[in-house]
Amino acid sequence: MPPKLSNNRALRIVAAAREEFAKRGYAGARVDQIAQRAGVNKQLLFYYYHSKRGLFQAVLSETAGELENALAGIRQPAGGPLDRLRLTLAAQFEFLARNPQVVALIAQGNRSGMAFQPAINRLVVLLAEGQGLGQVRDDVDPHLTAAQALILMVGYLNMEGVVATSARPLAVDEPSLRERWRAAAVDLVVAGVSAR
Repeated sequence: MPPKLSNNRALRIVAAAREEFAKRGYAGARVDQIAQRAGVNKQLLFYYYHSKRGLFQAVLSETAGELENALAGIRQPAGGPLDRLRLTLAAQFEFLARNPQVVALIAQGNRSGMAFQPAINRLVVLLAEGQGLGQVRDDVDPHLTAAQALILMVGYLNMEGVVATSARPLAVDEPSLRERWRAAAVDLVVAGVSAR
């Protein structure tokens, strides 16, 4: 069983592993590098996490927990589920934009999908509530839509440099490309699911 992350060595190992996995991907990450960066020996790393995969899962669990805590801390407006969906999507984008390592971990595809299920589930609940109230289209699959929203955000943040080269120059008084993308992504999802 992995140690509780209140253990200083375990915290250092997970922090070093998060950096290594985000930078090099699962396949490219080296346990030797992680141990060295964390200031521990490789045997201790394996004692705590048993394998590279176990360490990767610990990193994903901690990262997903951070995203879930960020979303749980959102002050929800009194409005309906579409208002709360809009706010949650914007907060999710902001969290991801501030945490590029999380974006890199999510972008690794099937290795990280299940770890981020709690964040997706928060969107699923809002979409299902909206369907129950007739505000979200009945033909919308809440699980698929929530995953698509996350992919839309991660895709942009992962490819922001490429998108920026094709975007028109901004006037001085215009919001940044990232702000425009966030607004457009949130609008796209909310308009796409709205029953109105």
